Amino acid sequence: MAVTVDLVVLTVRDDGSGPALAVLLVERGEEPFLGRWALPGGFVRPDEDLPGAAARELAEETGLPRGSVHLEQLASYGTPDRDPRQRVVTVCYLALAPDLPTPRAGTDAADARWVPVARAGVDPGPLAFDHDRLLADAVERARAKLEYTPLATAFCAEEFTVAELRRVYEAVWGTPLDPRNFHRKVTGASGFLEPTGATTTRDGGRPARVFRRGPATALHPPLLRS
Repeated sequence: MAVTVDLVVLTVRDDGSGPALAVLLVERGEEPFLGRWALPGGFVRPDEDLPGAAARELAEETGLPRGSVHLEQLASYGTPDRDPRQRVVTVCYLALAPDLPTPRAGTDAADARWVPVARAGVDPGPLAFDHDRLLADAVERARAKLEYTPLATAFCAEEFTVAELRRVYEAVWGTPLDPRNFHRKVTGASGFLEPTGATTTRDGGRPARVFRRGPATALHPPLLRS
């Protein structure tokens, strides 16, 4: 039996019609599933622990060190026939980051690209292995955690406006939100946001206050999906 790590790397990117949740996919350059698209990942080396293997794969596929993104273990998957080569148990990690540059393909991948989550598994085709399930589980984890933790700030730059934060929620949840109601909720959640004292006009219109993530680890009250 072998052990692998797989990564669901999510970011928010403009897909031409506005901000959308996107996932990093790689085109497999070898069998099994040659030419199929998959989540990035690989076998755990003998001298690695699981977090170390995930951090290495993340750096190889995105060029980003572990400390620059939010990285958490999602779940393990061990269906006996999930890999045609041998019995393989994979530990899936969820990685979240602000808008990332165009990815580079790793050593065993033919190509790499950002794909809107809404299109993943359809265009550019069904995902290899059981990666459709891994992706669905990771997206639901991210959507749920936005309700009761400050996780949405992992998609933002270090400093951001409430409008920029709202666009993250809209992209991850896949639904529009009322700007005034959202502003009231996030600024009323204790410790969620910390004002920097600066303002910006990059959102257009009147100057908007600039915030950074506050010290809270949980949102009180939570921001529930409607």
